Amino acid sequence: MIRSLAAVGAAALLSSFVHVPAYAAVVGVSSASSLQAAIDTARSGQRIVLANGLRLTEPIAVKKSGITIAAQTPGGVLFTSGGFTLGKVQNVTIEGFVFDGTSTLDVPVEAQATRITRNTYNGNKSGASLSVSADDVQVDHNTFSNRTNEGVYLQVTGPGDEIAKRTWIHHNYFYNHQFSGSNGGESIRLGYSHKQSKSAYATIEYNLFEKADGDSEAISVKSSDNTVRYNTIRDSRGYIVLRHGNRTTVEGNLLFNSGIRFHGNDHKIYNNYVENTRDRAMVFGSGSEADSGPTSKEHDRPDRVTVAFNTLIGTGEVVDSDGGNFKPKDCVLANNIIKGSSGGVVSMHSGSVVKYEGNVIWGGTGGSMPASGYKSVDPKLVKDANGLFRLASGSPAIDASVGTYSYVTRDFDPQARSGKPDVGADEYSTSNVRKALTKADVGPSAP
Repeated sequence: MIRSLAAVGAAALLSSFVHVPAYAAVVGVSSASSLQAAIDTARSGQRIVLANGLRLTEPIAVKKSGITIAAQTPGGVLFTSGGFTLGKVQNVTIEGFVFDGTSTLDVPVEAQATRITRNTYNGNKSGASLSVSADDVQVDHNTFSNRTNEGVYLQVTGPGDEIAKRTWIHHNYFYNHQFSGSNGGESIRLGYSHKQSKSAYATIEYNLFEKADGDSEAISVKSSDNTVRYNTIRDSRGYIVLRHGNRTTVEGNLLFNSGIRFHGNDHKIYNNYVENTRDRAMVFGSGSEADSGPTSKEHDRPDRVTVAFNTLIGTGEVVDSDGGNFKPKDCVLANNIIKGSSGGVVSMHSGSVVKYEGNVIWGGTGGSMPASGYKSVDPKLVKDANGLFRLASGSPAIDASVGTYSYVTRDFDPQARSGKPDVGADEYSTSNVRKALTKADVGPSAP
């Protein structure tokens, strides 16, 4: 009897644990005045949802970890001033807000693993529209638009002389930066010159840039060991620029009336597609110094940079170098399709040390590239249904690459490269899948 009662008691106790209601997984907020209270009493795992139509003007402090604060639908709640202030928290998500006027949302050093998703940053701010200082931050499906003053849309920084690590920037829409100054209007600035030697391990991928005209650098990399891949840039003054730092990979980007420029050491630039109605699709930067010190702001000579398996279409000097005193050293230009309209399509300043091999040139001469580094032959490029120039059947670029580049295992689709890889960004196939990103693919409303 005693054992039976004990069993019954244990069962009742277990039943009470099972059936006690848990805290609400979703907490609805219908007024600005109740938002702060909801955040202050939130528990990890809760999602606080603000009703559409709210206009917020005050600072909102976030001091609880593991919570999501979201608008009912993306763009449904507007800040005109104030904004969110993140404290010492982890795994907080801010989702679906519009930051207009003087409102702000930055990610300080102590707010680790924050996610900033499906928000819109409009207009002019003081400094960066969004600044990221913490490690393991995800910035995705946001829109940054319509800025005319100096300052960047997205700044990745860090504490003191350190750099924020493992920032993941993807599926964002950067649009219409029209700062008219000569410098200081980048869409993304990854690091600073004085942090160039720090390894950020950031990934910038699947973002769309249109009218990125606030600076000659749409993506400005000023740190080391990063990946920039599968982005689309259209009709922009800004290029992908490796301004400072070492060992960054630039892979599979689609650039239209934009290009790539680099300084620093040991980068790999491959599988990129550049279709430019101007010249300078690919620019080997020269330097004002041979090797930059950790705090230098000067242009560093590129050393041991490989530019391979790209499709570069332009006019005049498609592949160019800058005019600094310290010329590219021990670099490689290999297995690229370089199509111009007339004259020399490669212009590398005297004193540059570059290994040339396996390139295919058409629509001009090799320029400064020695005859041993290329074949002058029509690569038979044809436009596919998505408007990208690809290899046609029977192209002399098929199975024509030279040398060993073991890391180039796929093309810009990305599809696997088989056998001896084809020259250029495209490995010939009858099932092409890649297309340029559009507004439907990025930003707050995208899948």
